[in-house]
Amino acid sequence: MSDADEQQPDTQEPDTGAADADAAERGEAHPETQATDAEADVPADDDQPAEASATADDADAIADETQGGDGADDEAPAEPDPNLVQVTINGRAFDAHQGELVINAAERAGHYVPRFCYHPRMSSVGMCRQCMVEIDTGRGPMLQPSCMVSVAPDMKVETESDTAKRAQEGILELLLANHPLDCPVCDKGGECPLQDQAFSHGPGESRYVEQKRHYEKPIPISDHILLDRERCILCDRCTRFADEVAGDKLIHFIDRGNYTQVATFPDEPFASYFSGNVAQICPVGALTAKPYRFKARPWDLEQADSTCTTCSVGCRISVHSSRDQLLRYQGVDTGLDTDSVNLGWMCDRGRFNFEAVESELRLADPQVRGEAGLAKSSWASAMSIVEQLLRDASSVALLGGARSTNEGAFAWAQLADAMGISFRDAQLGDGLPAGVLDLPRATIDDAVNAKTVILLGPDLKEELPVLYLRLRDAAVSGTTKLVEFSTQETGLTRYAWKSVRHAPGMGATEIGRALAESTMADQLASGEVVIVAGRGNLAASEATAVAAIHAARAAAPEAKVLPALRRGNVVGALQLGLAPSDADHDALATLRACADGKVDVLVLLGADPLNDCPDADLARRGLAGARRVISIDTHPSESTQQADIVLPAAAFAEQSGTTTNLEGRVTDVAQKITANGTARPDWMIASELALRMGHDLGFETIEQITAAIAALPGFAPAFDGGFATGSLPALPDASTNDQVPSGYDFRLVVSRKLYDRAVNTVMAPSIAKLNIGAGARVHSLDLPRVGVDDGTDVKLISATGSVVLPLIADDSVQRGTIWAPFNMAGADVTDLVDATAPVTDVRIERLT
Repeated sequence: MSDADEQQPDTQEPDTGAADADAAERGEAHPETQATDAEADVPADDDQPAEASATADDADAIADETQGGDGADDEAPAEPDPNLVQVTINGRAFDAHQGELVINAAERAGHYVPRFCYHPRMSSVGMCRQCMVEIDTGRGPMLQPSCMVSVAPDMKVETESDTAKRAQEGILELLLANHPLDCPVCDKGGECPLQDQAFSHGPGESRYVEQKRHYEKPIPISDHILLDRERCILCDRCTRFADEVAGDKLIHFIDRGNYTQVATFPDEPFASYFSGNVAQICPVGALTAKPYRFKARPWDLEQADSTCTTCSVGCRISVHSSRDQLLRYQGVDTGLDTDSVNLGWMCDRGRFNFEAVESELRLADPQVRGEAGLAKSSWASAMSIVEQLLRDASSVALLGGARSTNEGAFAWAQLADAMGISFRDAQLGDGLPAGVLDLPRATIDDAVNAKTVILLGPDLKEELPVLYLRLRDAAVSGTTKLVEFSTQETGLTRYAWKSVRHAPGMGATEIGRALAESTMADQLASGEVVIVAGRGNLAASEATAVAAIHAARAAAPEAKVLPALRRGNVVGALQLGLAPSDADHDALATLRACADGKVDVLVLLGADPLNDCPDADLARRGLAGARRVISIDTHPSESTQQADIVLPAAAFAEQSGTTTNLEGRVTDVAQKITANGTARPDWMIASELALRMGHDLGFETIEQITAAIAALPGFAPAFDGGFATGSLPALPDASTNDQVPSGYDFRLVVSRKLYDRAVNTVMAPSIAKLNIGAGARVHSLDLPRVGVDDGTDVKLISATGSVVLPLIADDSVQRGTIWAPFNMAGADVTDLVDATAPVTDVRIERLT
């Protein structure tokens, strides 16, 4: 679908429906699901709920009733809705919403008004003037930009008068005066609002014959985005997004008059985690994404709505492919704030990691280890060997499942139940106990509308970027106050009402003290409270994070909890049966059992313990101690290289099904391309193994598994507009014993960055080189204490090991602590971590 399709709706009766309250307050229409750049620019309302306005006949009928006519009753006539404002649009009466913008009221009434700068998720600026219409508020008709004027009682609007049409044609003629004739080579061609509206609302020919201006093209303004300045119409969309939505004011207008152009600051690129969004919302192709540039035309693309599984937020996206090859992902806005997870936005990691699916390093065929190492094998042979290994094993363990769909996780959980596998976990010792999902669950909508949000856990900008955008917007708009507890500055620190630092291991005590203060207690009592709970420090034990949650809930007993778990479908996997029964059977316990020789077969279901377990030594000993390792994965990893059998699994967009996000929201995952090589979906592998082992799961199609999941008591509501729950062990109690720093050693903090060595990142060329690399960061005032200069290599020593890393000054790090990013290229900082210790203390030694 192109803009042209949406911009010229069929003639229809005005829709005077009551729209969503949030959209009404902002003066927005409800856009329909977006699939292309063009559709993102032109929201439609065909699917919105409607409530017809009273016609003359309706009025007569009401009069008859109130006067004792036919059908009269004793009820008084309904009071007029104070939130409705009656206006006249193109000669017909229409009930608009109080505060609604004229451009949206006209849209709902069935009259499309062309626009370029207007975007429903950002403030109106009236930059392009394309939406000029005649508005009469009693003083006579005047040309005004409809995106800047709110409806008023008895207002008359003409969107199709000769005057309005001449104004719109004139604006388009001016915009095209210097616009290059790039349509045949522009990536936006075919879904370009300027192109479409030039046809639908333009003058047909231009009076300008002068030489058009030219600039060097294209200019890279970031690692992903290219700028063609001569195409820009100065709509201010990209700069507003950077400022209002992302909070990264790194792109702006420079110069004046005819020389005005978009640019970044000198020597400071548009280094935003959300830069790809500006290419999607740009209405003219001035900003394009490198990974998609010159790859395809919109009419070459096939698309399907799906759900991003890069993290657990579950952003709705549109997957675009051509000739059985993925070419891009686009954000989708469902239009309803209560039903939209991401409001159409995406992080760059989720947007550009489609390249990993097309990687030449993908696993295509089963591999079996022989004397010469792993060698290609047939599925029949490999599955026969797996069957025999499982039959001969007295103890089997299963790690992973969060990479899979709900259907894959459920099938493997059913197989694990049938085989009596007690060692199982969808996490790898880097999350929280599954019991956190048993707490009263908050939704993202709950969080952004709560009076107070208590942040316990990771830097959301790094781990759950779109959740960061939603909470940032709530804080900036003033509807929500953020109370942050962390060991160092995070992306939300500057937007927090209160930001409290605590030493690693001291979180629960500091949370209890801070929340007991009178001002804080008054804030907690002022309205709804949501706790965003996650794992902020992988160098501290899981128990310290659990103690922090208990401390926050003690101060706010009625608070709901939004689990900030990172992996894509980790919530679905845990709730569908891949959660450990207790701490003695979780991932760390499983690896310890493997290391002790108590596990005969270890099955890795899309799991890479050697890179993802925070205790590197335990992970190495675990994989070495398991007698046989079976890896089922999409790409080769360090863990698959240690496996005895490797089975290729279908990746994202190669299989259909559903996924569950951190709210418990179940959404579909669409298959768009054929699976690589002979790769199979996880559920299919589990079903075949079950048949071979004599346990028929009863599933032959993906639809049958989805139906079985929908029949589960906890998941049935999620398939009917609600949210999924699961029967999980209660969150364990945790000791709040303070881990007071010694004052001699440094206390270690390890957390994730957006770009790391995750498989879907390193296999995507556009984002593979964006990780910051391994390093130890300390406050600049701690460097003299160590006696080295910034950037000097030092030796870090803990109770479990030592590593050599550069020591880097960073004033966002708390004094007395060391912060090191997790899973980066270079020395592995997790060699210092002991998963059984409450905290990790480190000594720094100079090498010379």
